[in-house]
Amino acid sequence: MKKVLITEFMEQDSVDKISKIFEVTYDPSLHENHENLSSLIMETDAVIVRNKTQLTEELLLKANKLSFVGRLGVGLDNIDTDFCSANGIFVQPATGMNADSVAEYVITCALSLLKNIPIAHAGTASGQWPRTSIESRELGGKTLGLLGFGTIGRKVCRLAQVFGAEVIAYDPFVQKSDVSEFNISLVEQEKLFSLSDVISIHLPLTNDTRDLINENSFNLMKRNPIIINSSRGSIVNEIDLIKAYSQNVISGFALDVYSSEPVQEDFYKQISNSMNCILTPHNSGVTSESNVRVSQFIAEKTIDFLES
Repeated sequence: MKKVLITEFMEQDSVDKISKIFEVTYDPSLHENHENLSSLIMETDAVIVRNKTQLTEELLLKANKLSFVGRLGVGLDNIDTDFCSANGIFVQPATGMNADSVAEYVITCALSLLKNIPIAHAGTASGQWPRTSIESRELGGKTLGLLGFGTIGRKVCRLAQVFGAEVIAYDPFVQKSDVSEFNISLVEQEKLFSLSDVISIHLPLTNDTRDLINENSFNLMKRNPIIINSSRGSIVNEIDLIKAYSQNVISGFALDVYSSEPVQEDFYKQISNSMNCILTPHNSGVTSESNVRVSQFIAEKTIDFLES
């Protein structure tokens, strides 16, 4: 019987579905025990991970029988995809399955930060009454700039347009003819920085996108925009981000991803209740509904692959 190793949390019905056909080892905390993971992966035909399990070349070299990697999510930067490709290991992300959740997160953050809700909440909760001292703005009539116009970016676009926002996007891999139905403008990166009131990042982490949002980028931003990153942490230079906020170059930010996770003290000690920011623990795509979709999708793909 073929063996499936699941190293992070997965919806139980999906685990049970795989278990009816294959021998399953399910340990949501296995990613924390490298020794046990190294031992178990030796005899595994398929492994299912989220983003905490680091499938490095060193670990994959021990996986003599491995032919399938299921990713309960989209980003693949925790998986050595070059090694997998060179060694006949198929990598299956759950593309699109958590897109609705992330898109809702982006719009929620945009609305909250435009209205300065984090600051208003902190002031009201501390006994102040900042009813007239805090500016509140609407998303309608604002320009939303999307860095990346894939599945999630397109869902964010549709939601933002409901509120009356104008949407522009930068994506060198998308043709104008491919986005004609969305009523947006494809622009160069520098133009997006200069025109946007809200900038949302929807890019993979690559050598080209690492530190893409840095001091030089902030210097091109003319409208004191809000920055929202639900993609990959290292795309935004966090030191430059805090500096840009403190200098009023940007008017707020929301981060769901960070250069180091969990968030390190040298970053969060710079955050105060007086800041217009939202910090969340890399869970923008993790909802009850998306977890079911993601888990069911990867379960079906795992079964189909191993039975073929």
